[in-house]
Amino acid sequence: MAITDWPMNERPREKLLHKGADALSDAELLAIVLRTGSQGKSAVDLARHLIKEFNGLRPLLCASQETLCAQPGIGPATYAQLQAIRFMGQRFLREQVQQNPLFNSPDATRQYLLSKLRDRQHEEFHILYLDTQYQLLHDEMLFRGTIASAAVYPREVVKGALSANAAAVILVHNHPSGIAEPSHADLQITQKLIQALSLVDIQVLDHQIVGDNKVVSLAERGLITVTY
Repeated sequence: MAITDWPMNERPREKLLHKGADALSDAELLAIVLRTGSQGKSAVDLARHLIKEFNGLRPLLCASQETLCAQPGIGPATYAQLQAIRFMGQRFLREQVQQNPLFNSPDATRQYLLSKLRDRQHEEFHILYLDTQYQLLHDEMLFRGTIASAAVYPREVVKGALSANAAAVILVHNHPSGIAEPSHADLQITQKLIQALSLVDIQVLDHQIVGDNKVVSLAERGLITVTY
């Protein structure tokens, strides 16, 4: 049965407008984006199938175009819509981080970093450049590595921080394995970068490691001494 044949109060779009998004299941929310189903399936049926096939919304939104478009009823236009939603969410979180000092909104910062980095298949090293109030000026990926590591060069980090006119930085990288625990190499490069940046009076406030649903802060672990 097509959704247009459903009772008005059961249709996902009308349900959202009258009861709010919390009243909808993941499949119903996805159905609003899909708009139409496939042969023999309503949009809700197709949404349920996709969520089951990919084992959740997150793997679905992170799927490649080739993988997603192999599903019946999904074409490039729908893939583009889903990607737009994914990255709008990231930018929404980024704006939350930009509007507040990072140390006043640690949860927003963690959610932003998780949404941005936890599903990357390669290790990436990012710098969050901060002003004197510890507000975000710019987030830059400086290095991208293999599935196991990224080569980090202190000279490039110092160059980027000076170019951004940063007063302080937060170092960030992801572990594609999903395990956010710092390695010996992570601790070594952190100390090297602290020393290099101190020569130009730029503070390293933290080094955060992004895993799967977890962000580990070296500052919170007492592995970085922060004075501010």
